[in-house]
Amino acid sequence: MQVCHITSVHPRYDIRIFIKECQALTADHQVSLIVADSLGDELKDGVQIYDVGRVTGGRLSRMRIGAKRVLNKVLEIKPEVVHFHDPELLGIGVKLAKLGYKVIYDVHEDVPKQVMNKHWIPRVIRPLISKLVTYKERHSAALFSGVVCATEIIAARFKQYNSNTIAIHNFPILAELMQQDVEWNDRQDSICYIGSISATRGIIPLVDSLALSGVRLELAGSYSSDNIAEQIKGSAGAKLVNYHGVINRQQIGELLAQVKVGMVTLLPTPSYLESLPIKLFEYMLAGIPVVASNFPLWQSIVEGNSCGLMVGPSDASAIAKACQWLLNNQDEAEKMGHNGRAAVLKHYTWDAELHKLRTFYRELQ
Repeated sequence: MQVCHITSVHPRYDIRIFIKECQALTADHQVSLIVADSLGDELKDGVQIYDVGRVTGGRLSRMRIGAKRVLNKVLEIKPEVVHFHDPELLGIGVKLAKLGYKVIYDVHEDVPKQVMNKHWIPRVIRPLISKLVTYKERHSAALFSGVVCATEIIAARFKQYNSNTIAIHNFPILAELMQQDVEWNDRQDSICYIGSISATRGIIPLVDSLALSGVRLELAGSYSSDNIAEQIKGSAGAKLVNYHGVINRQQIGELLAQVKVGMVTLLPTPSYLESLPIKLFEYMLAGIPVVASNFPLWQSIVEGNSCGLMVGPSDASAIAKACQWLLNNQDEAEKMGHNGRAAVLKHYTWDAELHKLRTFYRELQ
């Protein structure tokens, strides 16, 4: 089939969209990807990428003008299947479904819950916006050929609207991070956080904890705002942060091979409480123990596999004590790292998810 993935928000080489889905689907289908980043068209790893150009002027302009450009490009390409990844493209999805296209909605996050923590939406109207998004998703999903969700919890909601709904978890690709087969004693007594750097992802309590533990943090990723960068600089633990900037997949693997603890202390926002962050599984695959938020959903993974410690993510003191314990009890920490790696290899691999995705596509034909 001719398959076209579309996004007006994500980068063209987004791990879930481009690497895990588009690249993998080229084995069975003719795959294209529409993006909006002004980096131009290209053929990359068997995927034809079309660029409709970055829209300037803020979110509303992007939602209106960018969506129209994406729609026009889809109508020009005329694929059989359109697989879209952004809630702001729901309107396009509905139009294409009514025109006879097979449309798949890929739901990365629980958007109605995520809206409640969007800093750019006035707090007083967030509940109303959340309800409107719920209504829009419910009535749109019923028109689509299928829905792909990043977690079972999100999938359970969408199955009420569309019976052809499946959970495709964002588990790690083994080949990318298998190089971390290094001796424990060759690693540094340091911790790491890799990913988007924002207040809701718990970066401030994490950096504050460094002043209490004396542990060095290897930090990589993009700042969500200039303000968060300034807050980090103002923390007493800032001098123990080694910032690497935005790094590529190979560099992520190299960094994970150097440290002894992976940090995933997201704050308990409604969307994070029900999320399964890819970094949790990547840390586990790297063979290092994790310090994770004490969310009920994560307990079965972290405590169930004895692969780390769980803490209140807002408690800098608890974070510091957990990191110190792991670095002061090296035998136990190393065993936790082995447990996490074994659990990923057995239960949490992208290969199994890809098999489900390919089956999902075959059943569309």
